[in-house]
Amino acid sequence: MSAPDHPPYPAGLFLSGRRVVVVGGGHVAQRRAPGLLAADADVVVVSPVITPALEGMSSAGELTWLPRGFVDDDLDDTWYVIAATDDPEVNAAISLAAEKRRIFCVRSDDGTQATAWTPAVGRHGEVTIAVLGNRTPRRSAALRDAVMDALNDGTITAIDHWGAAPGVTLVGGGPGDPELLTAAARRALHEADVVVADRLAPREVLDELPPDVEVIDAAKLPRGRAAAQSEINRVLVERAKAGQRVVRFKGGDSFVFGRGFEEALACAAADVPWRVVPGVTSAISVPARAGIPVTHRGVAHEFTVVSGHLPPGHPDSLVDWAALARLRGTLVLMMAVDNLSAIAAALLAEGRAAATPAAVIQEGTMPTERTLYSTLDQVGADVAAAGIRAPAVVVVGDVVAVAQDLTGD
Repeated sequence: MSAPDHPPYPAGLFLSGRRVVVVGGGHVAQRRAPGLLAADADVVVVSPVITPALEGMSSAGELTWLPRGFVDDDLDDTWYVIAATDDPEVNAAISLAAEKRRIFCVRSDDGTQATAWTPAVGRHGEVTIAVLGNRTPRRSAALRDAVMDALNDGTITAIDHWGAAPGVTLVGGGPGDPELLTAAARRALHEADVVVADRLAPREVLDELPPDVEVIDAAKLPRGRAAAQSEINRVLVERAKAGQRVVRFKGGDSFVFGRGFEEALACAAADVPWRVVPGVTSAISVPARAGIPVTHRGVAHEFTVVSGHLPPGHPDSLVDWAALARLRGTLVLMMAVDNLSAIAAALLAEGRAAATPAAVIQEGTMPTERTLYSTLDQVGADVAAAGIRAPAVVVVGDVVAVAQDLTGD
């Protein structure tokens, strides 16, 4: 039966616990299965051969695989069917069997012969965007992407506060490049009433926020140096208790040297709801953007991320520099520029080789990014001579030499 010339009637299907049959084991089936599984459907794939990805889903118990050809009885007790074989005659037989059972059927080969079409789907928080482009999937996907981009960057704000309750959201802003901010982070920012931002959070993103969002610069809160974090905690709790949606926005990831868990503890102690939107951590992404892997087959199978904000020997330092010097993998140092000479000296004194390659990436992922290559015995002096300043990420280990060989620097 051909699809009519009239436009389709849109509807949302709740498939949880309901049998959905996908006939065919190729890439179309592979693309459709995850969405059906996310809807908690009871997915049955009928095909003599399936892709490795589908086989992995079957082995994990996520779906059922019937390794044979289609028979009409496969559609018994079925709510929805996708005909995705590469044989038009088989797809026509599936469609006919579905029609007899009054089951809506999608056909991957010929939408004109289907009784249902698969839309281009995107999700923004609790909202699902579905676009049907009259059997033009590329145009549907392009329109879906345009709508999603507008929702994520705040161009469309009509649904920003849907589902957003008062409380605190700890948002990691990534290493600095606004393009590396996650979609979840952008959504949280546009749902906020108040944003408490650090100086290393991507500043351009703040300019994109609706004008009614209050932005508080954490660096300008009235406080003494020792009271910095307690004052931030107080503001977060106070504003949330006043019924506002509060975002704590900082660079990198809140739980990687970001003191995010201290803020979570403060919220919990005050009975303020809180949640975390993880960020792309600078410890991995900054070296990666500079072309330096923190691990590489045959070179380094481990990496350690260490805070260098306190020099070796400081009474408050929890870092065992002697143990770090004995490691063979990559050492990533955060907030270490000011203490880099002392750190290098401690590692050398504990046995790390003087010729160990080292790199320092200043303002990683930003237009002003600079990368300095050196060795452990020279890196402190080289950084001083080059005028390298914070924020910077330091990488120590043989992976630096691998990257340097590739770039020729």
